[in-house]
Amino acid sequence: MTVNSTHPFIRACFRQPVMRTPVWILRQTGRYLPPYRNIRNEHSIFKMYKTPELTSELTLMPLQHLDVDAALLFTDQLAIPEAMGMQLKLAKGKWPVFVDPLKNEYQIHKLRPLEPYDSLNYVMDSVRLVQDELDERVPLIGLCGAPWSLAAYMIQGGGSQSFIKAKRWAFARPDLMHALLEKLSEAVIRYCDAIIDVGVDAVQLNDLYVGVYDSRRFQEFVLPYVQKIISAIRRPGVPVIYQCNCVHVGIDSLLETGADVFGLDWTVNLGQIRRQLQQRASIQGNLDPAVLYGRSDHIRQAVQEMLADFGPGSGHIANLGYDIPPDIPFENAKAFVEIVKEESAAFHQDDAAAS
Repeated sequence: MTVNSTHPFIRACFRQPVMRTPVWILRQTGRYLPPYRNIRNEHSIFKMYKTPELTSELTLMPLQHLDVDAALLFTDQLAIPEAMGMQLKLAKGKWPVFVDPLKNEYQIHKLRPLEPYDSLNYVMDSVRLVQDELDERVPLIGLCGAPWSLAAYMIQGGGSQSFIKAKRWAFARPDLMHALLEKLSEAVIRYCDAIIDVGVDAVQLNDLYVGVYDSRRFQEFVLPYVQKIISAIRRPGVPVIYQCNCVHVGIDSLLETGADVFGLDWTVNLGQIRRQLQQRASIQGNLDPAVLYGRSDHIRQAVQEMLADFGPGSGHIANLGYDIPPDIPFENAKAFVEIVKEESAAFHQDDAAAS
């Protein structure tokens, strides 16, 4: 795909005219999909993301069942720290956690430089397999954790609401935190360069845990490393999405990251953010995932409100403001995609005439 791609997802990322708003779903390969549950019941999450044939099947599944406008490579963001030497195990909920979370400088020193074509070659093989199947029908998005969010998980050992152990490092030992973030930045750059080289059409950096920081700490522990990564992996025609849900740090700070698209949650008004961005970046989101528990008419109303908030014109990729919950009825997820396609067409009539 190129910057002049005819696909609405790529065009919307670069704020080019589109016939309708493109749509996909965060964590669109998940337990709400009946065929996913069948595979999940037979294989561990490790086997699923480390077996290219399974990864390819899982990546393509939402296209077959939802007809979304982008494929999201099925992988686990913890694969990078795992490849750097951290051991994972399955928790009671059957999701990966670290056996020995980071506690000291010695453990940081032991982290290996990432060699993506060696320790993560299964990811590269998966990208090639998926692209062979896609044959440019839709773009393929490669997902990667951003440094702060990876660091938070590596220090905490697993998920958390506050990530207080990681924040303790930031305040008590900022030198250790910066050393870790620097190592992770280099690893993320190597990983993103590799998946772009083998064929992903867009990259999404996930920084979903950055909301625990205020704007000053964002400037110190988040922004410099995200800037460094996006600057290093920049390629013509390959958009970079920064999924951060952290508008509280200020639009100017977000723009400093250099991302083409910002993924936002449902707590912000898309129209207000769009006006602040002044055509300097696109927006992804931001339907509250809980809306998908409602009836079809409620979903339609919420989609209409989201589209109206953004307004006519390009620069919007419809999505949820966070991952889709596993108990969402499949029919409701499908309705969301169909309704976005139906309702957004009228918003783009002027763009269609101009192009």
